[in-house]
Amino acid sequence: LRKIMKIKYFVYTLLLFGLGSLVAYRILQNSEVGKSGSSASTSSVPIVSGMVLRPQEFNDNVSLSGTLEANEQIEIRSEVSGVVESINFVEGTKVSQGQVLFRVNDIELQAQLSKVRTAQKLAAENERRAKLLLEKQAISQEEYDIASADFQSASAESELIAAQLSKATVRAPFSGIIGLRSISKGTYVNPATAVAKLVNTDQLKITFSIPEKYATQIKVGTSFTFTTADSKEEYSAKIYAIEPEVEVATRTLKMRATAENPGGKLFPGAFANVILPLETVNDALLVPSESLIPVQNGKKIFIVVNGKAKEIDVEIGARTGSSVRVVSGLKVGDTVLTYGVMALKDGTPVKVLLKETESLTAEQ
Repeated sequence: LRKIMKIKYFVYTLLLFGLGSLVAYRILQNSEVGKSGSSASTSSVPIVSGMVLRPQEFNDNVSLSGTLEANEQIEIRSEVSGVVESINFVEGTKVSQGQVLFRVNDIELQAQLSKVRTAQKLAAENERRAKLLLEKQAISQEEYDIASADFQSASAESELIAAQLSKATVRAPFSGIIGLRSISKGTYVNPATAVAKLVNTDQLKITFSIPEKYATQIKVGTSFTFTTADSKEEYSAKIYAIEPEVEVATRTLKMRATAENPGGKLFPGAFANVILPLETVNDALLVPSESLIPVQNGKKIFIVVNGKAKEIDVEIGARTGSSVRVVSGLKVGDTVLTYGVMALKDGTPVKVLLKETESLTAEQ
């Protein structure tokens, strides 16, 4: 009997312990549910960043690649064949327009000129005598015409030799920097021999092309800035000529501008990063790039209305590194949601932390 009583006592103890454990578990579970419900109720409204749209001045620029070219550049050559008699320039130095660069030996041309001038004098005397005889009717008009033609032929030949003789002295056609020479004194040259390059870099040309959609926005006289690969310094230039037709292969319009070259810092053939202004908008609406959500037919953006996110389809224009100009869909005063928008849906309640807008410049 005592043994049976001990067994009953043990069973009752286990039952009481199990019941107590069950009650404690349910109380603890209900407490956790209450906490999670309270937490969910406080965090159900997402906190997102936003900004109130304000009109801003917006400089719409397009970034293009161009090439610097010399204002004037030629290869110096001799128009006559012969041996170089003298070289009158120092490589890499500045020369003036009309300065003698080198001379070709002209002894043969001098001899030819002396010969034809002697013949010219004889022909002139024969023409003078024939004219006197014609006046006295001692000769016919035909005989005088022959004498006159001989004189004119001799004069023309004399002028031809004189012109060839003048080409034996080569002069600079314009002022500039003379490059490295490829001849020495005594070299035999002909019109195919490239002697040196002459380059005028006091002013440079910049050639570049723009997409055809901007063709109507650019005119002769438009000013712009550019930089080079070796420097961040900005230089100014002005367009002076535009190609009259669009290149079919590239659908671009070529144009050319001039830029001053103070101190000779710019070199022909160098790369130029052209920043070309298209237009200035005084009341543009700019939004951060991260606020835009791509959709099948374009872009959408969220604004907040009465504490809820509202989905708006927008049309965008030029971009900057961090912002986009909205052309249609938004208006001044709208509160645009800028961060944390990917998980939002139309009508979702939101809490907005506002930030200030900044003025921006577009480069396409």
